[in-house]
Amino acid sequence: MSILLNLLTAILILVSLFLILVVLAQKAKDGGMGAALGGGAAEAAFGAETGNVLSKSTIYAAVIFFVLAFALYLGRIYERKHAAADAGNALPSISVPAAAAATTAAAPAAPAVNVPTTTTPAPAAATPAPTEPAKKP
Repeated sequence: MSILLNLLTAILILVSLFLILVVLAQKAKDGGMGAALGGGAAEAAFGAETGNVLSKSTIYAAVIFFVLAFALYLGRIYERKHAAADAGNALPSISVPAAAAATTAAAPAAPAVNVPTTTTPAPAAATPAPTEPAKKP
């Protein structure tokens, strides 16, 4: 499995380099980086339909890039899961010893103890009671 993942990683690197070169070779609308790095050379190589060829190859390379990246992601997860289980690094399964299970089953149940519950009264109102105004004689 690791040989296949290493091969797919190498292919992913080649596809990413191809994708970078194809994007840089495209002729920009305003004559940006594509014109500076040989946009005219691509037009001479592919003819008048350079835009279509480069656009289609960019789309195909991008789709291949994302499919390979997702496949490598799933492959590495699969590899890590099975490598941990094979190496004994997986979480141990803990089983209850037979002697401990027998002693807990044979032990008598503890008697129920009635513990009185105490309730606290509700707090007094926070607002003071209204007072009568002083009467004038």
